[in-house]
Amino acid sequence: MNALTSYIKHVRAEFVHIVWPSRHKAIAHTLVVVAIAAIITVLVGSVDAVLRAIIGYMIGA
Repeated sequence: MNALTSYIKHVRAEFVHIVWPSRHKAIAHTLVVVAIAAIITVLVGSVDAVLRAIIGYMIGA
């Protein structure tokens, strides 16, 4: 139990050193991540559709 208490005290002490991003920067980074996820979704969906069409043509479905 002593080790857990010591660990929690160290964690609390480290929180003082954290540099949190500004609200504007956090929103900007979130929008970048959402945009990249959307682009990857479209690309993977397109590849899936093309491969599905090719395989369907090959097996005659």
